[in-house]
Parts: sequence; structure tokens; C-alpha cells
Amino acid sequence: MKEPKREMDSSAFVILADYVPNVIQEIRYHSTYNFIGERIDGYEEPAALITLEAARALKSAGKELHVMGYQMKIFDAYRPARAVKHFVLWGLEDQDIRMKQYFYPDLEKEELFNAGYIAKQSSHSRGSTVDLTLLEMRTGREVDMGSPFDFFGEISHSDFRGITEEQYANRMLLRSVMMRNGFLPFPFEWWHFTLENEPFTETYFDFPVCASSLRK
Repeated sequence: MKEPKREMDSSAFVILADYVPNVIQEIRYHSTYNFIGERIDGYEEPAALITLEAARALKSAGKELHVMGYQMKIFDAYRPARAVKHFVLWGLEDQDIRMKQYFYPDLEKEELFNAGYIAKQSSHSRGSTVDLTLLEMRTGREVDMGSPFDFFGEISHSDFRGITEEQYANRMLLRSVMMRNGFLPFPFEWWHFTLENEPFTETYFDFPVCASSLRK
């Protein structure tokens, strides 16, 4: 297979918060609370970077959600290729299962790759994919989606019906708004959406996640 291009040119990217007013961010891979248990390579700041096209589409989605009484909460957006490499190397380390009980209690590490939960290449590295949930503006609480972000298992599949009707309806609300605004869902993860007309389909970027990465 041809090696994908890994570019350091960030000129097509923006800081998401500059385009989506009042967006909430909890960039998990800048923290230790993720499926590995440590800050991930390339996440130098807890910020969401994304292509301009995807930012504009998210702004539109955010306006629609605001009318409904919701805010977007972003867990991840652009992900450097070096971060994906960090995932892969972690997968080869059999002894490191410190976060298993929280994120993959019913699976072994090697199953995460075979089942498609972790890939050697990620659409996030192309710059137009986002992981998000909803906050209820009235209470400030996350909407109950039936499983937490980055929980690896069938319960996190977008169309999983072994959850309450309310939880399923919440997933479908997020899904419908995102699709109306140009994003495609990922069947294994209710939180994961990629811009259908993403500007980069074969380029995997590798500049770090920080404001200084973006060219003026």
C-alpha cells in the first residue's frame, strides 16, 4: 500500500473556538483521562484545530443546536499522525492495560484493532473529523448518550438499541443535526463525524495541536 502523505502545512486549518461561539472543549488526548492513560504525542495544547470548511459546517450545526437548547462539547478534532502512531505503539505493549476498566472492560487490547475501534490511519489526521457530544444549556450537563466517549464496545455503535429510548433519541438528534450540516457518521462510534466533502482525502497531517502551529 502506498504510504500516505504526512504534511506539516497547517495553512488550511483554524482554531475551532474562533468559529463556533460558546463551544465547550474537553480535549481528552491532552489529558491523562483517555484509553491509554497519558497525554498523547502531538497534543501540546488543549485546543481543537480543524479545517476551515469543517469549522464553517460546525458553526452551522452549532446554531441549529443552540435553538434547540444545546451546546456542542468537543472531545477531539484534528489529530496528528504522530498521535495515531502513539496509539499503535501502545497497542503493541501487552502489559499496559491501566485504563482497561474504564474504556474497554469487555475486550482485550488486540481486539481494539481487529474490531475497528483503533486504526493505523485516522480520518482525524485529515483534519475534517470531530468527536463530540451535546450539553443541555438549561442544566449545563452532558446529554445521556448511553455510553461515554471512547468506550470501546457494541454499546457505542451508533445504531445500538440496547439502551433506553431517551438515550437512543439523543444519539439520533446529534446524528441528524450533524448530517444536515454536511457530516457523515461513523457506525462504531456515536460521537464521531467526518465532513462529507472534506478538503483533504489522502493527506495525513502531522503538525502539533497548538495555536502556534497555525500560520498567520
